[in-house]
Amino acid sequence: MIKMKNLTLGYKKEVILKDINLKVKEGEFIGIIGPSGAGKSTLLMSITGGIKVFDGKFEVLDFDLNRIKKKNLIKLREQIGVIFQGYNLVDRISVLDNVVSGMLKDIPLSRAIIKLYVDKELKKAKEYMDIVDITKYSLKRCDELSGGQRQRVAIARALAAEPKIILADEPVSALDPKSAKKVMEILKKVNKTYGVTVIANLHHLEYAKEYCDRVIGVNDGTIVFDDKSEKLTEKLVENIYK
Repeated sequence: MIKMKNLTLGYKKEVILKDINLKVKEGEFIGIIGPSGAGKSTLLMSITGGIKVFDGKFEVLDFDLNRIKKKNLIKLREQIGVIFQGYNLVDRISVLDNVVSGMLKDIPLSRAIIKLYVDKELKKAKEYMDIVDITKYSLKRCDELSGGQRQRVAIARALAAEPKIILADEPVSALDPKSAKKVMEILKKVNKTYGVTVIANLHHLEYAKEYCDRVIGVNDGTIVFDDKSEKLTEKLVENIYK
C-alpha cells in the first residue's frame, strides 16, 4: 500500500527526513515512535501527499507522489482517514452529524446542508458509532463530551469515509490513561474488523508495544528501527531515543 525508497522529504528547502526506506502492507497496525522533533509527524503526514519530495521514490495506494496531480491527490486523500490530537470535530453539532460528515463525498450538498439523511447513511453511522462505543451520545453536541469520547467520535467519522488507511497523529497524548487505552483498543478493533491499515504516531512507548504489530523508530530524520513490536528491547529503545 505504501512504498518509500531512498526517500528525502521536507518543507520548502528544509530537509526533515532522509534516506527513508519503508513498505507498508494492507491491514498492518504500525506505531511510529521517537523523540520530539525526530520527524515522526512529517513521516506520517507525508502519506497524504502534503510533504515535499526532494529525492527517492514514493508510492501510496498506487499513486506516484513524486509527480501527483491535484485531481489524483484528491482521489488519494479520499481513501485516507486522519485522526488528530485535537480531534478536529465541529463542536456545536451532534455526534451523529459529525460522523455523517465523513460521508460527505457521497451525500448531495443540498441534503447535507439541511441534515437530511437517508436510511442507508443512518445505518452506516450507527454501525461506526457502535464500534467506537459512542452511540448513546449520538444526539449530544460534541463540546459536551470528554476528550476520550471526542476522539472516539473522530475515529467513527474517519471510518464513515470507508478509508483504506487511517493515520492517527498522537491520538492519545492529550488523554488520561484510561481513555487512552480505550482509544487504542478501538483503533485495534477497527484494524481487525475492517482490515484498515492503521499507522499511529505515539508518544507512549508502552502503547506501541501493546497494540501495534510493528513499530518504526525515528531519530534525527531517519528510521533507526523497523520490526515487530515484541523485538523492541530496552537496548533498542535507548538507541531510538538516544
